[in-house]
Amino acid sequence: MPFEIKRVYYLYDVPGGADRGGHAHKNLHQLIIAVSGSFDVTLDDGREKKRFHLNRSYSGIYVCPMIWRELDNFSSASVCLVLASNLYDAADYYRDYEEFLQAQNI
Repeated sequence: MPFEIKRVYYLYDVPGGADRGGHAHKNLHQLIIAVSGSFDVTLDDGREKKRFHLNRSYSGIYVCPMIWRELDNFSSASVCLVLASNLYDAADYYRDYEEFLQAQNI
């Protein structure tokens, strides 16, 4: 694990067709794991987007700071576990994509 875990949370009962994420973090590191079911994670550094399908509880995807993330395509009864490097801090978020791109000098 490339960071000390300071917060653990999970997403569950995400309605079909809904998405989560849609933000980036300035300093937070995360490990995202599909502990049940499946979902897709799209990572975007402002220049390139990559989509990953998570469906195994024994593997996850590491998300470093300054990466825009979107989660969608949740299967029925899926559970997304997130291990985070810091406690919740609203000031750590970029919730506006254009602001995120400006911070990336793009």
